[in-house]
Amino acid sequence: MSEAFLSGAVSMGFFVISLFFVQFWKETRDRLFLFFAAAFLLLLVERVVRAAFDIDSEWAPAIYLLRLVAFVLIIIAIIDKNRRV
Repeated sequence: MSEAFLSGAVSMGFFVISLFFVQFWKETRDRLFLFFAAAFLLLLVERVVRAAFDIDSEWAPAIYLLRLVAFVLIIIAIIDKNRRV
């Protein structure tokens, strides 16, 4: 039960962080914030899928690909921001 509660709390945190980045993107129109919002939404989806379905070890690598894509998106955002300056 505590694992489900903590997973929900982490999911809510990812959602709130994503909303903050969307708000910053609306104010500045900087793509960095949009990339970060998308990355945190992917982390949210990964967490919800892992919590909603009892993922066995055979499906774990496919679920962790979402996390990998999110981190790659963050790296791309940072590289994109540094190349545009």
